Amino acid sequence: MTIAMQGKRGLIMGVANDRSIAWGIARAMHEAGAELAFSYQGENFAKRVEPLASSVGSDLLLDVDVTDDASLDAAFAALAERWPTIDFVVHAVAYSDKSELTGRFLNTSRANFKHSLEISAYSFIEVARRAYPMMKDNGGCLLTLTYQGSNKVVPNYNVMGVAKAALESATRYLANDLGPDGIRVNAISPGPMKTLAGAAIGGARKTFRHTEVNAPMRANATLEAIGGTAVYLASDAGACTSGEIIHVDGGYHVLGMPQAENL
Repeated sequence: MTIAMQGKRGLIMGVANDRSIAWGIARAMHEAGAELAFSYQGENFAKRVEPLASSVGSDLLLDVDVTDDASLDAAFAALAERWPTIDFVVHAVAYSDKSELTGRFLNTSRANFKHSLEISAYSFIEVARRAYPMMKDNGGCLLTLTYQGSNKVVPNYNVMGVAKAALESATRYLANDLGPDGIRVNAISPGPMKTLAGAAIGGARKTFRHTEVNAPMRANATLEAIGGTAVYLASDAGACTSGEIIHVDGGYHVLGMPQAENL
């Protein structure tokens, strides 16, 4: 089966630079034939995203603050003005105070807990609510990004693990809500990646090396592999896949302990 996305169009949220997972997905979708719009937050990110968007033929960039209802409303109104319908949204949005991504989870502050959950989990629901009118007649795909720290303890991941657990649960509930309208909702769970977001987590380099030598494939995920998985999920080939958390981590999630040579 050839997986293609000609005639499909959608929004990519969360590109920070050319090493972002969202960018790997955007590039793969573009190569498969999709038309893309991009969101960013603030002028600094606009300067980074604009040349990347241009390189895949997109001039539709939307300034979005996912904690601000008016900002979200304005962005989706602008998107609907250009494209009355869309086929997919990629939600690659997460945040936590870097100072709380080291040390003990016990020291998580109330303010950062709320902020992390709002941006990293609740925003997916807000995005889905606004994408729904643009998908309900023709179906579509909502796609987010998670990490196995949602269901297993990963040192220093702390409150982000709780946020990703909430995000995965939201994925399942949204899949059930929107399935009757032909809208699929899934999450991709890559292993550790050398991204701007990943670098904020304490011990990131050690975690990356550890998974690389212990994963069954003896390798971490690549942007190309994650992008290919996203293309499958958003294309017609993924028509019957919804409510899934799909791991793209070289198989690391199946392990109960390190490989024998690394004990």
